[in-house]
Amino acid sequence: MKENIFDVLMYLFENYMEDEVEILPDSEIIKTELQEAGFESREVNKAFDWLESLSLQRAIKPTVPHAFRIFCSEEKAKLDLECLDFIMFLEHSGILNSANREIVIDRVMALEHEEISMEKLKWIVLMVLLSQPGEEIAFSRMEDIVYDLVPTYLH
Repeated sequence: MKENIFDVLMYLFENYMEDEVEILPDSEIIKTELQEAGFESREVNKAFDWLESLSLQRAIKPTVPHAFRIFCSEEKAKLDLECLDFIMFLEHSGILNSANREIVIDRVMALEHEEISMEKLKWIVLMVLLSQPGEEIAFSRMEDIVYDLVPTYLH
């Protein structure tokens, strides 16, 4: 099976994160289930590391409400112009704040060998917003975009 970290993250999101489950199974049980589903243990471990790093970033609070962002060459290589524009659109429309924007970029860059399409970026944003306390409205708005319930760009 040729799955990557993103496939594991999507499986976890669809089966564990999106449902408002009070008690989540032990991570070892989930890892075993993923391996039984055909995911390689190396990719499963990387996905759990990705999620653990995401959970550690909850304490970041925006210090400057409207910061100007310049993308470095590595970020530009990872995210095409459409993705960079989309991140800026999300920030300008209030779905992302500057701190969440940085978390999204960090989580994109953590997917080292992944090509990031617009669709993958949307899901990463959704996962980041789900992980951040107090971002229920932004999550809901982003969920509408991910599931094509509203047009992405309004003119």
